[in-house]
Amino acid sequence: MANGETAVLGGGCFWCLEAVFDRLKGVTAVESGYMGGTNANPTYRQVCGGDTGHVEVIRVTFDPAKISFADLLEVFFAIHDPTTPDRQGNDVGTQYRSVIFYRTDEQKRVAEEKVRSLTAAGEFTAPIVTAIEPATAFYVAEDYHQEYFENNSSQPYCQAIVAPKVRKVMTKFADMVEG
Repeated sequence: MANGETAVLGGGCFWCLEAVFDRLKGVTAVESGYMGGTNANPTYRQVCGGDTGHVEVIRVTFDPAKISFADLLEVFFAIHDPTTPDRQGNDVGTQYRSVIFYRTDEQKRVAEEKVRSLTAAGEFTAPIVTAIEPATAFYVAEDYHQEYFENNSSQPYCQAIVAPKVRKVMTKFADMVEG
């Protein structure tokens, strides 16, 4: 894993999150994986079954001198719906819940402040249900999940679900995207 600070985020399918965060300046690595469940070394099939308690997440390694944790959260809240418990669009189940797994007290503070500010600003029409929980063991997802969008961009799910999120970030956060 590259040097830097890490953040662990879950907001639906990890393919979507990885494709977006891979493009941000200051992000040095993004890995798809699982966190928050009870089984050691879960498989994708087990996590999708919804019985392990794991969430599909990404572990983002970033250089805080180039991009802040708060900036990562700004993008995170812009690319998924943090108001729908245990689902993102057609992806339904606890493995798709919105969660920030904090690694430090500072990350917890920043995450809580971000949720408060979005709520106060009325950014969403429903309450934010994003959980803010301490990080637990991270399990790297199977190899075929890594860089999924980059390797499968013409796949229908990628075209319909992932590509629009990537385009949104390329436009809305153009100043934060690698040239």
